[in-house]
Amino acid sequence: MAQTQTVERHTIAVLVDNEPGILARVVGLFSGRGYNIESLTVAEVDAAERLSRITVVTSGTPMVIEQIKAQLSRLVPVHKVSDLTVEGPHIERELILVKVAGGGEKRVESLRIADVFRARVVDSTIESFVFEVTGSTEKLDAFINLMRPLGLVDVSRTGVVAIARGPKPL
Repeated sequence: MAQTQTVERHTIAVLVDNEPGILARVVGLFSGRGYNIESLTVAEVDAAERLSRITVVTSGTPMVIEQIKAQLSRLVPVHKVSDLTVEGPHIERELILVKVAGGGEKRVESLRIADVFRARVVDSTIESFVFEVTGSTEKLDAFINLMRPLGLVDVSRTGVVAIARGPKPL
């Protein structure tokens, strides 16, 4: 009887040269092989060296994750691929902006919940609020789900950023 491997969520950090087309090549690697990207963030992290960091959250069997890392490592101009999920303790954060419209008791309740989640009000009108919340993906999902019945109008997410704990660089 064949044994099925479980699908795992992994956060992978990739250090690359900051040059045109590299993001398209990384995304193309995923889409060309049918791998899903759950979250993707990219930004320059060293202007002097012209290096960018791409953080990808993906899911797959252990074999698929190993294939993804090997294929990313072979891309030029990739300098380093690090699977933060298996390489030790790391910190993941995401930021969301959440627009909630409503009045009366629902407005009061949305402010109360926002306080519990340490959300900041970054815009307020008579009819709506925009909240800014930072935290784990699970925390942000919980906040969004609590705001749905209170008048959730719109959500914008940054995607996951992550970094290993301790003194070693990527």
